[in-house]
Amino acid sequence: MSYMATSRPFSARLSASVADRLERRRERSGESKSRLAERYIDEGMRLDDHPGIIFRDGSTGRRAALPAGPDVWQVVWVLREIGEGEPAIAAAREWMSLTDGQVRAAIHYWRAFPDEIDERIRDNAEGADAAEEAWRREQHAMR
Repeated sequence: MSYMATSRPFSARLSASVADRLERRRERSGESKSRLAERYIDEGMRLDDHPGIIFRDGSTGRRAALPAGPDVWQVVWVLREIGEGEPAIAAAREWMSLTDGQVRAAIHYWRAFPDEIDERIRDNAEGADAAEEAWRREQHAMR
């Protein structure tokens, strides 16, 4: 997730236990308390607005996903590959072993944050292209 480059000051009073937990989390992550608090506020609002979506960490950073399922960008990528409308939703549901609600939750999240999801799809495509090119060079070198 990317956050706006511009910011606005905001002051909040936290309970001692929340402030202590935030400090411990800051120590582990190396991120500032302000950055962590902003992320938790943003993700909390996204979770409220998009039931069925969670956030998980990984080698490519924090991303929106379906609980015990694929990342949102993966669902959207499959939908784009299949087609449009209800037939695409049904096919993605079957191919990915998802419920209708899971596919629709991914679609709704994508509609709310298209730049975020489209960037993940582009990054994945670029990584796959680079891996394929490296494999081709390796195969050519072995001839």
